[in-house]
Formats: sequence, structure tokens, C-alpha cells
Amino acid sequence: MNDRTIPPSGRYNAAVDLIDGNVTAGRGGNVAFIDPDRSLTYRSLEDRSNRMVGALRSLGLRREQRVALILLDTVDFPVAFWGAIKAGLVAVPLNTLLSADQWRYMVEDSRAAAVIVSHELWDRAAPMVADIQRSREVAAIVTGRRLDVLSLETLLDAGDPTAAPAETHADEVAFWLYTSGSTGNPKGARHVHASPAHTAASYGRAVLGIEEHDVIFSAAKLFFAYGLGNGMSFPMSVGATAVLLPDRPTPASVLATIEKHRPTIFCGVPTLYAALLADPDFAREPRFPGLRACVSAGEALPEEIGKRWRERVGTDILDGIGSTEMLHIFISNTPGDVRYGSTGKPVPGYQARIDNEDGTPTPAGEIGELVVRGPTAADGYWNQRERSRRTFAGEWTRTGDKYRVDGDGYYHYCGRTDDMFKTSGIWISPFEVESALISHPAVLEAAVIGRDDGDGLLKPKAFVVLAPGWVPSDTLFEELKEHVKTKAGPWKYPRWIEVVTELPKTATGKIQRFKLRARDAEPVPGPVDSSPPG
Repeated sequence: MNDRTIPPSGRYNAAVDLIDGNVTAGRGGNVAFIDPDRSLTYRSLEDRSNRMVGALRSLGLRREQRVALILLDTVDFPVAFWGAIKAGLVAVPLNTLLSADQWRYMVEDSRAAAVIVSHELWDRAAPMVADIQRSREVAAIVTGRRLDVLSLETLLDAGDPTAAPAETHADEVAFWLYTSGSTGNPKGARHVHASPAHTAASYGRAVLGIEEHDVIFSAAKLFFAYGLGNGMSFPMSVGATAVLLPDRPTPASVLATIEKHRPTIFCGVPTLYAALLADPDFAREPRFPGLRACVSAGEALPEEIGKRWRERVGTDILDGIGSTEMLHIFISNTPGDVRYGSTGKPVPGYQARIDNEDGTPTPAGEIGELVVRGPTAADGYWNQRERSRRTFAGEWTRTGDKYRVDGDGYYHYCGRTDDMFKTSGIWISPFEVESALISHPAVLEAAVIGRDDGDGLLKPKAFVVLAPGWVPSDTLFEELKEHVKTKAGPWKYPRWIEVVTELPKTATGKIQRFKLRARDAEPVPGPVDSSPPG
């Protein structure tokens, strides 16, 4: 718990620490989780997680077998997730927004021995589960009380509340998180028991200063690394309360949740912050009483959005970068030290550097790949040895993100390695051009790719979602090009601008520029603006 450090090795069970430790410390009566219909105290969570241990063992599941979780953000999620870990099994939460075919890939890839599904998702999951059951044994469990399939509530009722936790090791794998699959099939990153407590110490307490009285609301979901830390590891490390939203986080649902529960810490992604700022209801009356900290990750936060949020709400957004491979944020802005347009500096316990393509450090100020070292790196990818060797280089993890460091030590995001391109021999950061576009009042969202100009040279093309009330026109496009020249540099302006209704994104909010490149692969029709910058 928060009054001691996690041993680097030895006997340790993350669920026992983060659940039972609160009860032992006298925080059993604290509310741990609240969803729209139910709540759980830490004492209730201890009881239900123990019963989960007994229930899973009664089904014949053995230590280290995988349990796939297709669960919405309700109080059932922490019961199933931590109950599996307490039993010495490996919890594998899956993205609830994916298709049944994508779920099937991950259930089969992980060789899950059981699948636990929210009843709202069962109709979509049932054919996939039944098909798998025809070829091998896999237990199917559905939340709520049902008669047609094994019910989670029935299992918990019959589970032994005194079931003993597994005597796991701090370095033993506790859960997997699948990468978002933005450039191919997702990879199962294996994380050990000690890692959630490390993220809680390095970011939850050292950066956010989370305490027992805090109420944290993460619009980012529990099924991926950023949301798992925000909504479970951080509050559980101090006996605080997490508010859960099972629905998609629209401006209306987020505002209603904040108004009802008045969180002190709010965690979102840049697209959500932008959508909130653009929402007419939010514009009339921001309802954020008691809010002391806001966090953003998943994609880099454009400077303009951060500044507008601070002006409107009065609370800074702490932008940071994390990854599935590192479990949570490892570079971040911090309270009292926010530099919008940057990702901040390494958080306590982590080190970072910028490498050239040959693995040597870049000169100060130059763009290279961000490489990070810290205690929460994954134990590798499941059945992906070559990718593991490329990503996990000893103590260092290659992020695949292009960065530069300024003279004051702040890290600046430039783009994913696959998204960067050169124009006139100079690196173009899609994010920098996108940030310039978003700073114009006409643009709600933007994505930039390199497009062949017909002569084999790459020039920037922008896809933009216009803000309400704006319509596309040649005049607007010229205005946007001049705006980018002024804000980002005369050679960086988009030669083409295409208005779209939405941008392709992963379910975690990351823009899938590779899909835009594929869509835009046809030859350029007609002439292109190839005039020299100026």
C-alpha cells in the first residue's frame, strides 16, 4: 500500500495489497467504486474478490491460466479483474468497442480458459464464444443473474468468502493488456504483479498527489492501460473512490457524471477535451466544482486545447505520454509546472532519452525516437519474440514515438515514427501541423499525412473536421494554409485540405493516420501548390 515500497522480488499478490490492504488499514468502509447503479466499499470488494477466487477454482481453472474480460466499466470489472489476479490467474481485459471477430482473435491468441462478459454485450459475444467452445473447453460467464448461461452473481453467491489468495510472486505475470492494434493485429503485453503499485507511486501519488479523500473519474476506460491506472490502481493505492461510466464518454454523459459525483480528479483524452470545449451545454456553464487536477494521455494534447481549458475551467490539464508496454504515464507535465505544447518531463522512477535510427543518442534539440526506462515495462509480448526483442531492449523500451527535448528539458511530441515524413529535406511533424490547424476557430479536429505530389516528393495533406457553424470553401482553405504558415512554419502548410465528418481512430482515441494514407494512395489529380515557402 501507500506506506511502503513494493519489493523488487519475493512473495506478493497485487490484489491482496490493493484490496485487503485497505481493509487492514481501516479503510474498509470507504467507497471504492461507484457506477450508475451500484457501489462497492473496500470491505465488500474484499469479500467479492475472495468469492471470485473460490468461484474460479470451482470451475476447474488453474493458476496462470488466462481469463478474458469483456466487461463494461461497472463494479463487476474490479471484482472480476482483481479476483482473477488474487486467484493466481491472469486477467486479460479486452476492448469492449471491438467487433466479435477481434474479440475472437484475442481470446484464441491468449488461450483463455474462461470468458467473462457484461450482459449488455452477450448477444454480440455469444456466437463467438459458442464457436470457440466447439473446438476446446472454455467457461463462459455473464454478469447479472441469468438462467440461460452461467451467471456471475450466482457464482459469487456460491463462492467461498474465505478462499485463500494464491501465493504469487512480485515478478509473476498478473494481467495482459492488448495493444490498440493501430498498425496491425494487437499484441498481448504481459504485466507483473508489482507494476500497478509502481505506477500508483510514481504517477498517482508523486504527480497527482492522490489521497484517501479524492474522487477520481476516468472517462478513459479500464480495459486499457491509461484507464486501468486512473480508475483502479491509483485510487486503490490510497483507499480513494473511483467513479465508473459504462457508456461511451460523450460530452453529455461526462458532464452529467461530473455534475452528479463532483470528482476532484478527471482523466480524459485530447479528443474528449476538445469535444467538451465545443459542446454548447459546456460553453454555457462548466460544472466542475472541487476539480483540482485534470489528466490527458492517449494522444498528445494540442497547446490550444490546454490553454482554452485552463481559461474556461480554471484547472490545468496535465498532458503526459504512456503506453501499453509501460502500463501508464512516464513523462508528464506536473502541477505547478505545466508547459502547454510539451509532454513535460520524466515522472519519478523513469528515465528517457532520444535515439537516432542507429540507436545512438541524438544531439540536443534534434528529433529522434523516444526510449524509456522504468520499473513497469511489460514482460514482453505473448508469442511475439521478434517484436519483443525490437521493443524491449534490456532495461530500455522503444516507444515508436518521435520526440525532441528543448533547452529546458521538456519533451516535445513530433509524431509516431511511421507518421513522420520529410518535405524539402526537413522533418515534418504531423502533430505540429495538426496543432496549428486546431488553433484556428474553424477546426475541431485535424490529421495530417504525407502525400506524393506526383513527382515523388511528399507534401502535407490535412483532413479536418470543421467546428459547428463553419462550412468548407476555397476562402477558408486559403485562410487555414496561411494560418499554418504563421503558426508552424511556411514550409509546413498543408498543400491539400479535405473536410471529413470524422477521423478514423482506435477505440482508445488514437488517430489512425495509416488508414488515411491508404485511402489517399491514388495519384494526385491536377496540379499541386509546389511554390517555394514564403
